[in-house]
Amino acid sequence: MGILKEKDQKKVKDIFKDIDNDVRIVMFTQEMECSHCEMTRTMLEEVSGLSDKVSMEVHDFVAEQDLAKKYGVDKIPATVLVGDKDYGIRFYGVPAGYEFTVLIEEIRDIGRRDAGLSRKVLAEVAKIDKPVHLQVLISPT
Repeated sequence: MGILKEKDQKKVKDIFKDIDNDVRIVMFTQEMECSHCEMTRTMLEEVSGLSDKVSMEVHDFVAEQDLAKKYGVDKIPATVLVGDKDYGIRFYGVPAGYEFTVLIEEIRDIGRRDAGLSRKVLAEVAKIDKPVHLQVLISPT
């Protein structure tokens, strides 16, 4: 039995119609999956199956430490979204609830190669000349 309801699958498919470019979901778990890792993997498999432009790779965090390090992944479950390059977008934990909408929108934005930002904002971002580490933590309470 899947995680996504049929009506949610239809909505995601509709959102994914705007995707013109390939998007890879790179997921890190481990051989003996915790319940959160298993739920994340199952959900991401379902999401990646909703568009031929979205593919998925599953990697073992323990056995593939060099790859995890390459992506800057230091905990699991971890989801990395990659387009023509690695945009630095990471999800840790199960991207469910409020985070699910963000996950779907990020996949769409990467697939369109458009974050929906104005030229003015993009010009300001272009002025950033050193790495920036930004984290958003979400709690339902």
